[in-house]
Amino acid sequence: MRASARRWLRGSLRRVACYGRHWQQRPGDAFTQAYALSVSHRAPLLYLVVIFNTLLLAVCFYGSAPLSLVLVAPVITFVAAQRALYWLPGRVSRRPVERLRQDLQAMQRLGGWAALIFVAWSLGLYPYGTSGQRELLHFVMAVTMFSAVLGMANAPQTALRLGLAFTVPWSLFLLATHHANAVGIVLTQVFVTLILLAMTQIQHRDFVRLELSRQLLVRRERQTAELASAHYRQATVDHLTGGRNRRAILACLEEHLAGPDSNGQPWLALFDLDGFKHINDTYGHAAGDHVLRTVNQRIGQIAGVSAHGRLGGDEFAILFDGAFDTAAVTAAARALSHTIREPMPFNGATLRLCGSTGLHRVQGSAASTCLERADAALYKAKELGDGAIVAFGADDEVALQRRIAVMRQFNDCALEERLRLLYQPIFDCRDGKIVGMEALARWSPDGIEWQAPGEFLSIADATGRTGELTRLVLARTLAECRPWETGLEVSINLAARDVVREGLAETIAGIVTEAGASPASVMLEVTERALQLDPKRAAAQLVAFREQGFRIALDDFGAGWSSLSQLRDLPLDRIKLDRELVGALATDPGARAVTGMIVALAWQLGIGCSIEGVESQAQADAARALGIHLMQGYHFGRPEPAEAALRAYAGRFAGSAVRIG
Repeated sequence: MRASARRWLRGSLRRVACYGRHWQQRPGDAFTQAYALSVSHRAPLLYLVVIFNTLLLAVCFYGSAPLSLVLVAPVITFVAAQRALYWLPGRVSRRPVERLRQDLQAMQRLGGWAALIFVAWSLGLYPYGTSGQRELLHFVMAVTMFSAVLGMANAPQTALRLGLAFTVPWSLFLLATHHANAVGIVLTQVFVTLILLAMTQIQHRDFVRLELSRQLLVRRERQTAELASAHYRQATVDHLTGGRNRRAILACLEEHLAGPDSNGQPWLALFDLDGFKHINDTYGHAAGDHVLRTVNQRIGQIAGVSAHGRLGGDEFAILFDGAFDTAAVTAAARALSHTIREPMPFNGATLRLCGSTGLHRVQGSAASTCLERADAALYKAKELGDGAIVAFGADDEVALQRRIAVMRQFNDCALEERLRLLYQPIFDCRDGKIVGMEALARWSPDGIEWQAPGEFLSIADATGRTGELTRLVLARTLAECRPWETGLEVSINLAARDVVREGLAETIAGIVTEAGASPASVMLEVTERALQLDPKRAAAQLVAFREQGFRIALDDFGAGWSSLSQLRDLPLDRIKLDRELVGALATDPGARAVTGMIVALAWQLGIGCSIEGVESQAQADAARALGIHLMQGYHFGRPEPAEAALRAYAGRFAGSAVRIG
């Protein structure tokens, strides 16, 4: 029983505490604003009731009650009017939260005292009234009390104090005056007051629930808006530069294509940084990110730029004002180029680079066609180098359409049916014998006109078929030249993408082994330009080729500026001098001096030298005098099909023919 009693007592206390909490206003800024807003819609009306009832009583008791007592009414009216104006919703909405909190606390403290003053004044009038005036006074007091409690329903403690301030003094006064109906009036008034206070509590509880629901909805709406904003930023803002990303700038382009061209269609410029990879490799990716952010800012400072964004990597798309003609947009692009050339300080270092620009006047209805033409102009600009600017023109349109047609043919064709190989012999000038064959691929879109690699290799790269092309060339070369029988070395050229393609070394080693040849009989020729695209990966790939047993030659040596520094670090077996350098050997002492230096350096590093593009006996004599023994070119033999090339090899091996040196 004692345990049951204790549980009942604890439950009762919890219910009382819970009941008491219903009279408490909820804390927090949001609730403070909600309470104040609710009061602002009710308090002015309550004060209007007080003003009306006060003036009504003053008029009714004028002449019967002392003038000094009646004149209290204007004072009450004035104070009530001031408070009504103070609590107007428009004024309340402009106040800070802390001020609203103070106003609510002041109303809670002073509301009961104000009610007591009104009740005391009313009770002061009571003795001077007739029975009719007293009945009116009873009615006014009841109406005022009802209005006060209901008006402060969302300020429950204020409503409670108002109810007590009206009911207790008035009830005691009636009982003290021995009014004939005092007990009935008091019981009715107390009962109604309790009912009103209970209704106030219920209304306040509902108000709290509604406000909590509203706050939850506001939080969810805010979270939804923040999430939508984050998604929008992610979808349209480049995370590195803070500007537009590919999707956003292409959306701008499409808007221009879909909109009216009253001011002329804008110019689309594709801007690509030259030397950006060098900065990444030398100073790190943080420096590269700094460069991209700086470039993005500088682009935005160029006059005539209406929109710009990063397409990816180090390439930016820019929309120039459509009012520009070709000269004006070229001048704006030149200003951009000069701006990008300005030094970029980073962690004590000074970064310098330039950029190439391809321009195209926006036309048509598809962003892809505009990008294609601007990209074609950019490709030409990068070929020119040194931050060149190229505007896409009518001739470029013809070339582009032809390229598109050829690309489609290349992409759709069966390479083994459209590819043939020619072989150019490599001679050892010391004994006049053929020691190797270089495979030269030719591709035809129609079986009639045959294109050299310089014409179709970029298309193969664009269509992603360079790997297939390399495997096919190697397999056919081995099958046609049979180095395990002839003892010849066969050379094939690797595309730039092949030089950094993961797993290629193992793949082509498998092809060689399957054909019955040795990787040592295959010379893989790579260009200096291919190595510069990604030096670290290229060096690692050359090591992988060497580990499989292949021999490696650096083709077109001397065409670039970084070749000498690569000789020491790369696993090379041979260097092939660039044909432009070869062409000057017979007539240019400077070319002979450079070639002699290269040969001497290669000899010291244990690397062999060969020369290609020899077209005259004078060139052959000059090369031999410098210590070069391996040669190829039209002077010795033109590229021929395998059968003819092998016949020539047989003839040379038998001792026929021409003077080598």
